[in-house]
Amino acid sequence: MERLDEASISARLAGLPGWRREGDEIRRTVTAPDFRTAIAIVNDVAEQAEHLNHHPDIDIRWRELRLALTTHDAGGLTELDFRLAGRIDAIAADHGAAT
Repeated sequence: MERLDEASISARLAGLPGWRREGDEIRRTVTAPDFRTAIAIVNDVAEQAEHLNHHPDIDIRWRELRLALTTHDAGGLTELDFRLAGRIDAIAADHGAAT
């Protein structure tokens, strides 16, 4: 997949509240209602990641999830990162998580 240019990255980020850019990654923190819900969110994200063959970095701290996306093969951000970010947002919302 082709790396996005700066204008495309800015435009895509504008449509994803809660996500921020740090270098060649986009990041978001999700706070689940409890630990079990946090793990359920991770499981649902894992299903989407497998489906897209695109895997985020996930750091689990009790009920807080820190997620980071980048496309290593492209050396930066691609459409795939933003597609998965949108799916992560939907999963978090379905589980009642806060940003």
